[in-house]
Amino acid sequence: MQQVPVSLWTLVAGIAVTAISIWIGQNHTLMPVQASLQAPLVDGFFNVMFTIAIAFFLVVQGTIVLFLIQFRRRKGDDTDGARVEGNVPLEIFWTAIPTVIVLCLGIYSVDVFNRMGGFEPAGHPHSAAHVAHKSGTAMPTAGYAYAATLSDTSEATVAPTIGIGASPQTLGKPADLVVDVKGIQYAWIFNYPDSGITSGELHIPVGADVQLNLSAQDVIHSFWVPNFRLKQDALPGIPTELRFVATKPGTYPVVCAELCGGYHGSMRTQVIVHTPEEYNSWRTENQIAQQQNPNQVVAVNPADLSTSEFLAPHTHDMGISAATLESVVIGH
Repeated sequence: MQQVPVSLWTLVAGIAVTAISIWIGQNHTLMPVQASLQAPLVDGFFNVMFTIAIAFFLVVQGTIVLFLIQFRRRKGDDTDGARVEGNVPLEIFWTAIPTVIVLCLGIYSVDVFNRMGGFEPAGHPHSAAHVAHKSGTAMPTAGYAYAATLSDTSEATVAPTIGIGASPQTLGKPADLVVDVKGIQYAWIFNYPDSGITSGELHIPVGADVQLNLSAQDVIHSFWVPNFRLKQDALPGIPTELRFVATKPGTYPVVCAELCGGYHGSMRTQVIVHTPEEYNSWRTENQIAQQQNPNQVVAVNPADLSTSEFLAPHTHDMGISAATLESVVIGH
């Protein structure tokens, strides 16, 4: 029986590895639902990296398994293994290939970053609203809540030079909606300069070009919306920007992705993407409500909550009743 050449086995294995890695890399379910115009760009880059990682994994692990079987110690064989010297072509191959891959991924990532607007904040003139407004000051009140007043005086501030700005398609165009976002321990405060609304949640219309002007009152925070594939740090004293377009109505989590203190894990809120009609209705209702009650509470500081108050929203997930939780807390 004629032996199959090693080169043919290598070709077949290469085709199989390529097909499997491409299929897994393009059909995984590791990422949440896409909900922004920028999300497909990030996912495309991630899929390429994941495909390459799967291919390397299959090659390395497949080689290990093959060697374990083919070069295992046979029964009764007490001889030394064959002496193997270095292989210069192999060394060059497995050094050059990863180098080329890393360089190509670097160029691809720069292109994605540019198409998302990553190079735009550094020097492009910003809209008047961006330069003229600063997020409303959030002042701690008695008890455990933060309140924001609508009577804060806007003051000029420096346009952000860090962050994700306008994409090449929207370069030179003002954003449809500008929102000032302030991170505080441990909440996000959203101020709408054009309407005077202050909220503990971000409300935006689907399809609108939204510009967030980010700042931090105390320590570094990081504004992250997984469904948008966007994350931008909020820095004390240094304005940053995040500009995007939401493409799918719904409610999506907003997470602080920078360790900011003992209650960092609870610094969460949500972005609600409305249809244009729903957004106009929300805006009108909140303008009226805040005119009637300008000192309304917009965010809660978990650091000032009792243990039972802090855990109360999670009792269902914990599988216990509120009464049981209270008794456990008191007991301890």
